[in-house]
Amino acid sequence: MTSAETIFALASAAGRAGIAVIRLSGPHTRQAITELGCAMPQPRKATRALFREPATGDVLDDGLLLWFPAPNSFTGEDVAELHVHGGRAVVESILDVLSNVAGLRVAEPGEFTRRAFAHDKMDITQAEALADLVDAETRAQQRQALRQMGGALKEIYDDWRHRLVQALAHLEAVIDFPDEDLPPAVADKVWGEVDDLRDSIAQHLDDGGRGERIREGLMVAIIGPPNAGKSSLLNLLARREAAIVSAIPGTTRDIIEVHMNLDGYAVTLADTAGLREAGDVIEDEGIRRAKRRAADADLKIVVFDGATFPVRDEATEALIDDDTLVVINKGDLLGRPRLPKDTQLISVKTGEGIEDFFATLQARIAAKSDTGAAMPLTRARHRKALEECVESLKRAKAAHLPELAAEDLRLAARALGRLTGRVDVEEILDVVFRDFCIGK
Repeated sequence: MTSAETIFALASAAGRAGIAVIRLSGPHTRQAITELGCAMPQPRKATRALFREPATGDVLDDGLLLWFPAPNSFTGEDVAELHVHGGRAVVESILDVLSNVAGLRVAEPGEFTRRAFAHDKMDITQAEALADLVDAETRAQQRQALRQMGGALKEIYDDWRHRLVQALAHLEAVIDFPDEDLPPAVADKVWGEVDDLRDSIAQHLDDGGRGERIREGLMVAIIGPPNAGKSSLLNLLARREAAIVSAIPGTTRDIIEVHMNLDGYAVTLADTAGLREAGDVIEDEGIRRAKRRAADADLKIVVFDGATFPVRDEATEALIDDDTLVVINKGDLLGRPRLPKDTQLISVKTGEGIEDFFATLQARIAAKSDTGAAMPLTRARHRKALEECVESLKRAKAAHLPELAAEDLRLAARALGRLTGRVDVEEILDVVFRDFCIGK
């Protein structure tokens, strides 16, 4: 990327639509507007424009033109947006004109946002949040992305880095001016600040992965013995025939996943093989996968067969823990039995107890996703950098020489800087921006 290049791309979704948005950014943006036969509009004011073919003067479309001169634009460069009718012929004809303007080229994925970062319009956490907002499928994902894009994480990480740099500066003063009789309180203040920072970062890390759960979606595994009604329950929750339902034990042999929006939260439901002594190697592999999915799940729904109640399968019992909802299906066969504590009676066939079960499931998912007032970390990249920072702070506190302690504090500051892009940024830029769509 060079400042001499001007990029353009379709910023809205491809395909037939009422409106399409074509975005340009760079020093030749004004020239491109002129090539399309348009007069320069007033900045930041939508203006009706006839877009023309340069060679013939033929009208390509009647649309809107917006002009954002540098530096007051999304990228910090001269930016224009062409709002045109979303027919394929209209869009292709205008893109064809732009491709023949000297100094213009098609944008790479994420390049508009990368230019915004390069011109200090946002930091990396805000760029990541913009990508999350584009990909958001649930209200919870939308809320979290907007908070992060507004600078909630940036403010936390910048504050920590500022405090760490201050502590490092004081330690350097102790090292560089040993003959100046600096008061002992200077060193005490450094290590007091280091301890406070380490505790704050550790608390931020100890969030149960809630932010990552919201962004990536919670994993919910449905487990239990064969013929308990696991596949029927999956189909009921998914509101479609996602899994085959059969009275033949062992019908489900592999994991069947359904992605859904459950009360504003992204959830992946997984139907698993029935837990029992396997009849063949294929079923044995299915049961092994079921147990592994149960171990990895954020929440388990254990389904027992009401036809065998009160006898409960021991292999399934062993998987019950604090992250488990226990249900007994086929409640229509049981009447009103005395149930164990924290067990719900349902009937997928008649709908008995389903409303209460669904409410309980929603409450458990909301509780696991509740981030409270604090902005949680949202990516594995953040977690790794913060863990490195904490380790560096621990080493600094344990160092026998102030010079070694100072080096560890520099490493800690560098780890924090990588979060927002203040230092060592080139090694992570491609990872951050490569998943963007064209036009962002």
